[in-house]
Amino acid sequence: MTAATSPTSDRPDVLVVGGGIGGLSTAFALTRAGLSVRVLERAKEFGEVGAGIQLAPNCTRILDDYGLLDEAKGLGVLPENIVMRDALDARELTRLDLADLERRYGYPYMVIHRSDLHALFLRACRRAGVDLLTDQKVVGYENTGAGARVTLADGRTQEAPLVVAADGLHSTARATLVGDDVVSSRYVAYRAAVPIEEVRDNGIAEKDVVVYIGPRCHFVQYPLRGGEMLNQVAVFESPTADSGIERWGGPDELDAAFAVTCDPVRKGIPLMWRDRWWQMLDRDPIDTWVHGRVALLGDAAHPPLQYMAQGAIMAIEDGWVLAQHLSRQQVGASPNWSAALAAYQAVRVEHCHRVQTTARAWGRLWHLDDLPRRQRNTIMRARDTYDYGFTDWVYGPTALTPDEEPAMFTPVPLSSAALEDDGAGLAGEGAR
Repeated sequence: MTAATSPTSDRPDVLVVGGGIGGLSTAFALTRAGLSVRVLERAKEFGEVGAGIQLAPNCTRILDDYGLLDEAKGLGVLPENIVMRDALDARELTRLDLADLERRYGYPYMVIHRSDLHALFLRACRRAGVDLLTDQKVVGYENTGAGARVTLADGRTQEAPLVVAADGLHSTARATLVGDDVVSSRYVAYRAAVPIEEVRDNGIAEKDVVVYIGPRCHFVQYPLRGGEMLNQVAVFESPTADSGIERWGGPDELDAAFAVTCDPVRKGIPLMWRDRWWQMLDRDPIDTWVHGRVALLGDAAHPPLQYMAQGAIMAIEDGWVLAQHLSRQQVGASPNWSAALAAYQAVRVEHCHRVQTTARAWGRLWHLDDLPRRQRNTIMRARDTYDYGFTDWVYGPTALTPDEEPAMFTPVPLSSAALEDDGAGLAGEGAR
């Protein structure tokens, strides 16, 4: 067992299971709300795997509230545009002017290395006095009379008035409390972050987020770390996804998937990491995230496909909202745990449902072929650059506002046709 900080008490107010971006940001938010928090991370040290991540204004708004936005800006890049192009002929389809986007929402659109964002929250937690423990594999959850208990792989137990399960897509808590399965999209993602000097002759846009969408594939590029690196994400439908092979989507499929794409995309494919890849999985939306004193959060509650670049952001939003309600629901020296958890669920579930279902629809839209592809391209080219009708609901503050429930967050039935037209966030990550 490794303790990154000294325990604040034998029994904290909150146990957070999972030390990823969602878990650490939540631990920081709850500590700011005056609670003692312990994080249980299963790995032997804190860290993140991956490359770039996009932070829309609904996330940079929270970073600003936490006093972390300037630090994040120093680590990331504020791109000028998000540009969507056809992957076959490279023609521009539509764009977002990110300076205008910032004027509209009051906060910037940022891209940052995933490990830099994780390290930012880890430093913030250490400064705030969060009790950070590693090598803590949680294998069981149960409610008690005074809260909840987790069981570790070595048989030890820990208890707190509240347990937050931020243990990701393959959540042990979700397996225990919900019991559903992951859903395969049949798509796989490859990533790379390379020095930008190595790709300057490849036709890249050094100050933009660029997304090439094509039949059964797409390709994303944007700068990282002050423009010194280029992040690339290559996503394609794997012909072996339904074969029963556990590691479907291997590197032997990568080149063939992009063989007929435009020159800038084909030049980027040889640079992709080939020793790792990410199968694009999600889960069906669920209505219940709170089970007694155990609350699901982030990908444990609502793992999306990555086309809207909202997965980590939704986890950060979850922690902010939960902390807001716990700080508001005070009864004497302790929060009214049940009331705060009920409010957390009331505020967040419908919004996250919408992100999950819209992400699925957006993925279908990106990967059209033949006549549907041409029809999509015509519609996208007709879009006004300054039309924000499809981003207001996700980039605006309404999913965070704790004062408006339940009226603002009353579930609104959405037809599948409406969802097809409802895509938001032009430049989804393609992979976590």
